[in-house]
Amino acid sequence: MKQTIANLLLAAALGTAILPTAALAADKPANPARQTVWDLYLTSREAHDMKQAQGDKVLFVDVRDPVEIMFTGFTDVVDINIPLMTASTSGWNEKKSVFAMVPNAHFETDIAAALAKRGLDKTTPVILMCRSGGERGAPSARMLEGKGYRSVYVVVDGFEGDSVKDGERKNWRLVNGWKNANLPWSYKLNQDKMYFSHP
Repeated sequence: MKQTIANLLLAAALGTAILPTAALAADKPANPARQTVWDLYLTSREAHDMKQAQGDKVLFVDVRDPVEIMFTGFTDVVDINIPLMTASTSGWNEKKSVFAMVPNAHFETDIAAALAKRGLDKTTPVILMCRSGGERGAPSARMLEGKGYRSVYVVVDGFEGDSVKDGERKNWRLVNGWKNANLPWSYKLNQDKMYFSHP
């Protein structure tokens, strides 16, 4: 019921027709680690459609590390890349056998600056997309909690989607997500939208 009311309010706020609940937002993730205080969730297809319908009245942010984007692909539908975490070549994650990831200390202020640059404010809906919707989607939203943001959406299936659980393609990210929904993407990056470290 809470989600239905939220969806009706969303439709009214965005000036869209009242559509069935399923057409407006993805289901709330069962895993509490993937939930946010806003309870606003979109599939990659819904994020694409919302951005197409609302244009400059929505800020669509890719929260992945720019180096990750360079190797996994990018969609020019997003407005800007502001990573929640960036790879540090001065640290190492023994458990995963990869470079350590460090928090982007400028994450929230960069979001606020991206809004202001476009003549928008914190009442503007913000869409956050990571690789799979899990490790960085909800955590990036939590970085905006209590800072005046009105509507923060998380793309629950992310850019690459979930992994196949069994078979010869086990662990390949082929289940859902932006790329698997055949939405526009490329390995070519848009320099104007990419994140560059603060001096």
